[in-house]
Amino acid sequence: MSPFNEDSRVKIPALLHLVRLGYTWLPLKKARWDTRNNIFPDLFEEAVLRINPGTVREDVPALLNELQLTLAGEDLGRGLHQRITARSGVRLIDFDNLANNSWHVVTELPFIHGEDEFRPDITLLVNGLPLVFVEVKKPMNAGGVLAERARMDRRHANPKFRHFFNMVQLMAFSNNMNYDNGQFEPVQGAFYAASTYGEAHFNYFREERADELATVLGPADEAVENAVLVDTNLVAIKGTPEFERNKAADSPTHRLLTSMFSRERFAFLLQYAFAWLTTEAGIEKHVMRYPQLFATLAIAERLAAGVRKGIVWHTQGSGKTALAWYNVRYLGDWFQRRLQVARFYFIVDRLDLLKQACEEFRIRGLHVNVIESRDAFTRDMKKAVAVDNNAGAPEITVVNIQRFDDDPNIATANDYALSVQRVYFLDEVHRSYNPKGSFLANLEQSDRNAIKIGLTGTPLIGDQLKSRTLFGDYIHKYYYNASIADGYTLRLIREEIATRYRMQLQQALAEVEIQQGGIERKALYAHPRFVGAMLDYILDDFTRSRVAFGDDSIGGMVICDSAEQARELHGQFQHRRTSPTPVVRESANDEVYERRRVADKVPAYNKPLTSALILHDENSTQYRSDEIKAYKRGEIDLLFVYNMLLTGFDAPRLKKLYFGRVIKDHNLLQALTRVNRRYRNFRYGYVVDFAGIQKEFDQVNREYYDELTRELGDEAEHYSQLFMDSEEIRSAIDTIREALFDYALDEA
Repeated sequence: MSPFNEDSRVKIPALLHLVRLGYTWLPLKKARWDTRNNIFPDLFEEAVLRINPGTVREDVPALLNELQLTLAGEDLGRGLHQRITARSGVRLIDFDNLANNSWHVVTELPFIHGEDEFRPDITLLVNGLPLVFVEVKKPMNAGGVLAERARMDRRHANPKFRHFFNMVQLMAFSNNMNYDNGQFEPVQGAFYAASTYGEAHFNYFREERADELATVLGPADEAVENAVLVDTNLVAIKGTPEFERNKAADSPTHRLLTSMFSRERFAFLLQYAFAWLTTEAGIEKHVMRYPQLFATLAIAERLAAGVRKGIVWHTQGSGKTALAWYNVRYLGDWFQRRLQVARFYFIVDRLDLLKQACEEFRIRGLHVNVIESRDAFTRDMKKAVAVDNNAGAPEITVVNIQRFDDDPNIATANDYALSVQRVYFLDEVHRSYNPKGSFLANLEQSDRNAIKIGLTGTPLIGDQLKSRTLFGDYIHKYYYNASIADGYTLRLIREEIATRYRMQLQQALAEVEIQQGGIERKALYAHPRFVGAMLDYILDDFTRSRVAFGDDSIGGMVICDSAEQARELHGQFQHRRTSPTPVVRESANDEVYERRRVADKVPAYNKPLTSALILHDENSTQYRSDEIKAYKRGEIDLLFVYNMLLTGFDAPRLKKLYFGRVIKDHNLLQALTRVNRRYRNFRYGYVVDFAGIQKEFDQVNREYYDELTRELGDEAEHYSQLFMDSEEIRSAIDTIREALFDYALDEA
């Protein structure tokens, strides 16, 4: 029987690689741990006394009991994390001197509660605290990494293990294979996830700063290798060619271990990479995505070099608001080490973006100040403290510049607060920041020493205004193809209008033009006859899509040609919904069009559809806000919009986008990516094109591709199309047919 299996091919080489990264191999037969929480008390005590010279041995039992009580909470480890990252009181980890901590690696440490037990392949200990575990599989294993994730998810959901997942902060999974990019549920590769009580979300990791890690790997230690092989009863593989190959530092598993668990990187992750979100559904724990990690490091690097402004170009859906939140914590400490007090501002230009940003920051635990006037901004500029709230919580000030008048005397920083460093995160720096207006000049004048970080998924790159000209060079870039490859966003499928409906639409236009002659284009497309034919198609397509996808929770959005068309569409929709035999009467010839009930479009769905009209001058702000929230909750099926919600609107259930008009330049990509969020098991977002957007998209995409080429050189070849084109679809269908050739397809 071959001695090569999962342990010898992946686990043992990984253990040896971690030893080279600075972890000490610890055989469990020589160790002692507390089975209640898997803390190694001897290692813990030794580290605590070393890190805290004023602490005595008699204090340690009480400290361990305190940790045990902390682990009993239903907080996904937030309390434990606050304790291990605290800089005051008895410190559990020395983040200022990483060599002052103890770093150990063990294998098959049992996590036991009563009759239930699991043994992760590898557990990493920092000062005796089991903060990470790694599960590995051999390449080409049945089910790939998904099989291991399913097994772990069952453990996550077991209440008996809850305290263990409060202790463990981070998990990694690998079957030692390279990523198969773009797979919705990746079965191969090396991934990381935050600890959870439910399903773990796998995150890719693609190293961008390999040069910084070139020296973290120490030499191999043959004595340690012999000890590990003896302890794991695998001496037989010593010196074999396969074992030597498996120890290579550049294997997929080892690359992930180096990127995440080399000491400097791991210390960064422990301190700054986690977010606990308090949502209506309960608490969620998130971990930094790798582009957020590298953007944060790049920002600090630019600041250290004296650069005061720049742009983070991250595609829509990649978490730019979350990036700002991570940076409030990281840069707050970064400036504190430089004896400066950092005050953070998030600048938006629309009320809906202000509300969205405030909500995103609040659920992550930030105290949020809201500024919507020049006077309030002026008062805020006089503050010289990092936080100004009774709880002492980290804070950010969200500023809505839309409410400011054009006044050259907007605000001026307190000249005497020399230790204050203001950091402005400017959201969506592809619009509204006109250099000919007063705001940019005012912002510069408010504090000439302030740092300005622009955030955008679609920077302005035209011949007129350019984001780089206004806000500086790119600090970090993460374009949509990378986001799709990493599974954070979806590709789109553009759907043509069915031929018979296209003919009906053309006939409706022709008849209206004949009847009314010389009618303006806007009025033509808002005419009840044309709108009726358009609505026919939307309702038929949307309800059929729900059946095809087997999911009646998805939502749709109709981007209308004008506010008048949006009102007419919504009006006809409401009329059909409330009338058993709805009619649309046209004043031109009083022609009556009988239409079926919405609910009858597809008999499988007996519940009538619902809709909302979202226009800036329709209904009150509160009404629109309530309707948008209801849509996100799944209580409204279709949104009829014109200009609102085309940017900054994040509703993962939105999976059908109907384009009633061509949208130009960067606004097109903004609008398209409303439908690219991950949702349940959807692999694509769907765009129905009434307006012929393909040509405009091709032009915009080429411009961004050219910009990337200038920035990235040869790397730009990795950035292709947001849409899945017809050739790819045909190829995928042919592959499916080939795979199913031997199976009858006429019966389910």
